[in-house]
Amino acid sequence: MMSLGKVLVTGADGFIGSHLTEALVRAGHDVRAFVLYNSFNSWGWLDHTTDDVRDALDIFAGDVRDPHGMRTAMQGCNTVLHLAALISIPYSYHSPAAYIDTNVKGTLNVVQTAKDLEVSRVIVTSTSEVYGTAQFVPITEEHPLQGQSPYSASKIGADHIALSFHRAFGTPVSVVRPFNTYGPRQSARAVIPTIITQILAGKKEIKLGSLHPTRDFNYVEDTVSGFLAMASSEASVGETINIGSNFEVAIGETVDMIKEIMSSNVKIMTDDERIRPEASEVERLWASNAKAKEIMNWSPAFGGRDGFKRGLEKTIAWFSDPAHAPLYKAHLYNI
Repeated sequence: MMSLGKVLVTGADGFIGSHLTEALVRAGHDVRAFVLYNSFNSWGWLDHTTDDVRDALDIFAGDVRDPHGMRTAMQGCNTVLHLAALISIPYSYHSPAAYIDTNVKGTLNVVQTAKDLEVSRVIVTSTSEVYGTAQFVPITEEHPLQGQSPYSASKIGADHIALSFHRAFGTPVSVVRPFNTYGPRQSARAVIPTIITQILAGKKEIKLGSLHPTRDFNYVEDTVSGFLAMASSEASVGETINIGSNFEVAIGETVDMIKEIMSSNVKIMTDDERIRPEASEVERLWASNAKAKEIMNWSPAFGGRDGFKRGLEKTIAWFSDPAHAPLYKAHLYNI
């Protein structure tokens, strides 16, 4: 892999960010991990990584909403991978202002600082939620953007802020747009960990929201490899690129696959609290990954039904480790 120089990863303490940080360190890169400051001195999921990774990291505790802290964190860095964000859709109904502050203003702080410090590469993380319910499939990067939740609206704003800096100032920004990532360490607010943790907790009935919407699930190793491919691709500068498996599956079918792997006969109950407002539910997501293949020579290792099953098996194995059960609250609805 080409040298990325000193790499700053914001959101390094999170689900995808921690996997990406580990992959960068193990590939020999010099990494500064930006974690959210808190009085517990917690580094999120990086507290649970191996000693060789933790010892190699340069940890910076701060908040992307703070422009001074962002400038301090980015000093001496050549490549910035910006993942820090508020991501829960239900919580965005409750506290939309927090999403504007973190996702839009936080991204502005990143690209403004990158411009001022003349950073070599900036990769901003988007989400498939910006597309809303698919108007055509598979969804290409030219698909219209639809803010169907305050979360998705904030990410649309963040994407446009980032790309405007490329167009206005030549800041070397790229936008990576992962579809629904899953895997070890994912929050139980997401559907796959919700199903797995409730089965592991011995529940006879599982509470879920709508079962008919479809998603394009990406195993976290594929999402990470997409980030690495983009960071190494000069041709991706100024581009928005989907990272997706090009495989569509309904939530109900996903439940059945997990039940089969876990040899479970659990019953599914609809929980009204978990159902999004009708016009806010994204009914269908199915990614075109043709642009990623063409520009970055990226393709998923866990694509198609077989790849999805392999990814689910790895995810279930991680959640099944007794050491990980105390990290989740399977008895609560996590928003």
